[in-house]
Order: sequence, then C-alpha cells, then structure tokens
Amino acid sequence: MVAEFYEFNPTLRITVGAIGQPGQRVFLLQASDAVKMISLRLEKEQVYALARGIDELLKELEQREVRPTSSAEEPPEADLALREPAESAFVVGQMGLAFDQSSDMMVLIVQEALPEEQKEGSAALARFWVSLGQIRALSRLAKDVVAKGRPICPLCQQPIDPDDHFCPRGNGHGKKVSLS
Repeated sequence: MVAEFYEFNPTLRITVGAIGQPGQRVFLLQASDAVKMISLRLEKEQVYALARGIDELLKELEQREVRPTSSAEEPPEADLALREPAESAFVVGQMGLAFDQSSDMMVLIVQEALPEEQKEGSAALARFWVSLGQIRALSRLAKDVVAKGRPICPLCQQPIDPDDHFCPRGNGHGKKVSLS
C-alpha cells in the first residue's frame, strides 16, 4: 500500500483549534496552500508539545543570531480560525520541526499514527513550509487553545468535569473543590 503524501510549499494558512466542549474536544491542525486544504487530528498533548517545540526552535534561532522574529510577521487573526470542512485526513502520530535557512522557512512534518498491525511504510505524511511569523502565531494559538480546556483540580491535578469532579485526594469526602 502506497502512503499518501501532502506537500504545502508554501503554506498560505496554518492554524490549530478545537471543536467541541472541554473534556470532549477534538483538536485539529489545519493548513492550506493556493489549491488545497487539509485538517489533521491531534491529541491535546501533541498541540502543547508542538507549541513548546516551536518556541524552543525559535529561541535557538535567535540565540544563534540566525533569524529573529517579530509579531509584525504574524498573519492576521482572521487567518487563524478553523474553516470548514473540518474532517481530518488522518490522526497525527509523530511530528518533526526544522528550519531551512536557504528558504528562510520552517518545515513542519507530520506522520500518521498507525495501528500496530499495519505496515510501517504505509503511514500518510504531510509537510508544511511556513514562514517564521506563521509558526510563531501557531505556537501562541496552540497554547491558547490548550489553556481553554477544563480547569485543573488543585488537589489531584486532574481535569475537573463541568458536571462533577470526584477527587481521589478528597479521602471520600464529597466536598466540592474550589478553584479560587
């Protein structure tokens, strides 16, 4: 089976977002070029890891004086909203990020997560060539999207569901946990 390959060079729009209520959200990475658009499903932890990876690479580029970035390079807020259709082409398993100095672009590579019984070489792959301003905005947005989830219980560090929260550290007491 031949794996699908998606190339976006250059990527005109790249964003991340969540659909649904906290605790039941679906996280999507969405990108488009002049012809096509793709949506890819991620886990919340992957969204946060992507933001951290971007921040680390941008910091390294600035420390090595390769390329500083500024907020003036970032796309307008309207370009960061998810668009329809939001059906994902595949679920992301692995991600990689690099800076290509010759094109002055970041390259984000994502690979499909496959069930263990499926062949390794059949995973879909997508490659996004994005500007430093786009990737910086993606990192900021990713952190915002993750932060809009369920609040964390100060006792057990687990997410608090909107309906109720049983805290294992409450020793069986049914007292509500206060977030203030």
